[in-house]
Amino acid sequence: MLKMAIMGAGNIAGKMASTIAKMDSVEAYAVGARDLERAQKFADTYGFRKAYGSYEELAADQNIDLVYVAVPHSHHFRAARLAIEAGRNVLCEKSFTVNASQAEELIRMAEEKGVLITEAIWTRYMPSRQIIQELIQNGAIGDLRSIYCNLCYKIDQVERITDPNLAGGALLDLGVYGVHFTRMILGDAEPEIETSAVFDHGVDMAETITMKYPGNILVSMQFDATCASDRIGILMGTRGYMEIQNINNPEEIRVYDENHRLTAVHPVPEQITGYEYEVLSCADAIASHKLECPEIPHSETIAVMKILDRIRKIWKYEIPDVR
Repeated sequence: MLKMAIMGAGNIAGKMASTIAKMDSVEAYAVGARDLERAQKFADTYGFRKAYGSYEELAADQNIDLVYVAVPHSHHFRAARLAIEAGRNVLCEKSFTVNASQAEELIRMAEEKGVLITEAIWTRYMPSRQIIQELIQNGAIGDLRSIYCNLCYKIDQVERITDPNLAGGALLDLGVYGVHFTRMILGDAEPEIETSAVFDHGVDMAETITMKYPGNILVSMQFDATCASDRIGILMGTRGYMEIQNINNPEEIRVYDENHRLTAVHPVPEQITGYEYEVLSCADAIASHKLECPEIPHSETIAVMKILDRIRKIWKYEIPDVR
């Protein structure tokens, strides 16, 4: 049984905790927070065996098989490095780091230490990814010509979203899903990028991003942390189009012909929360002594971070680099 630990005791940590509580192959082993009282409360709520009042104490526990890093983006690098240096395998929440340089350094350290590190971008691990790819490969919409997606949540009341020192803003919290969504479909080709953003509180609160891929395939994306949207992804081809309901956690995939007639509806498998797929992938990788998960190779994590870096460079904006 995989002994799993969580660094952090916030909302996303709670979602992971509620997920592994329903997984027969995973033990909710330990949680670490900035103080023991907070950690103990979390442990009591979700049934963890141990609680630690610091991340250092958590990382030092040699019984841990996998550490899930669930702290704010700004501290992913520091927390993951701490776990790596202690010899722990790491599942690090998205966005993996705040920039490509940090990502490259973490991955190099993990490889030198001989431990697994992977990005917890859950859509990469979900069965819906394979369903979408098979539909495209089988010509359900003909030749792909254009992609549109949006992901908007009203989360501007969340402290970390509006704090530059916590790597806030819409790009790392929402935009990262769109970039991964696009690359899962189009692969690793290098796109041309145009983008504009709206800033408030010193961070990007909304942005539009247009990418032009080889073969004149256009991608249009919109992300906003101040309002809600339908979160849809649309793949447009020469014989029709495909709608993915909620690119953040696909609920259903609908296929239409070029005359807008619905031709097929593809449900996705029932899930606990959707987080279970990344945990299972980590368990398989650890059992096989692999240092990365096949669903999101290290090279792909770095490539996505480089695209996010390019977008911010166009905005002439950078996030504080906490190491």
